Amino acid sequence: MRVLVVEDDGMIAKGLDRALRQDGYAVDGVADGRSAAEALRTSTFDLVLLDLGLPGRDGLEVLRELRGRGDSTPVIIVTARDDVQNRIEGLDAGADDYIVKPFDLDEVAARMRSVLRRAAGRGDPCIRHRGITLNPVTHAVERGGEAVVLSAHEFSVLEALMQRPGSVLSRAQLEDRLYGWSGSVESNAVEVYVHGLRRKLGSDAIRTLRGVGYFVPKES
Repeated sequence: MRVLVVEDDGMIAKGLDRALRQDGYAVDGVADGRSAAEALRTSTFDLVLLDLGLPGRDGLEVLRELRGRGDSTPVIIVTARDDVQNRIEGLDAGADDYIVKPFDLDEVAARMRSVLRRAAGRGDPCIRHRGITLNPVTHAVERGGEAVVLSAHEFSVLEALMQRPGSVLSRAQLEDRLYGWSGSVESNAVEVYVHGLRRKLGSDAIRTLRGVGYFVPKES
C-alpha cells in the first residue's frame, strides 16, 4: 500500500512516516500544496493523508482539484481546523474522513483501514479469496484455515493483488506500492516475492500475464 503524507509540520510528518512504515505501508511525503498537487497528478497512491493549512496552496484547493478531474483516490484530511463548518467543508469537497490534530496514531491507522475497505467495496476487515484469508490489521494470512508466515514485502504484494482479483498489476506498479519514491529496488525484487508467495500458497495463487504483470484469478 502506497500512502502520500501531505504535512508541513516536520515532527508530525516524521511520526506518521515512522508509524506507517512499521505497519507495512510505502510512504511518500511532501510539505506544501503545490508539491502535493504535482504528486497527485503524476503518481498513483492508495490513500492520501492531507493537511489543510499548507504553504503554497491550501489543502482544500488541492482536494477539489483532485476530485474535479474525477480522481477517486481515498483522502483523509488531518488538520488542526476543528470547527464543524471546516469539517463539513472538507467532507463536502470530497474527503473520505476527517481527523483533528492532535491525533492518536492507532486511530489514524484504523481510519485508514476503514477508508480502504470502503474504497474496495468491502465490509469485512479481512480479505478472503479462493481459500486465502488476509488480515490487514494483524498481517496474518491463512490458507485453508492454516497459518502462513509471510515476509512484510510478500504480505504487501499479496494484499495489493487480492484487493482486486482479476486485475493485473505490473512490476512497476507493485514496486511503487512496496517502495514509493525513496526505496532502493532490486531489479528482480517483485519476482522474488511472487516466487515466495507461490511456494507458500500454491503455484496457482498468483498468475503471470506475460509481458504485462501479475494477478490473482477471480473466483470460478
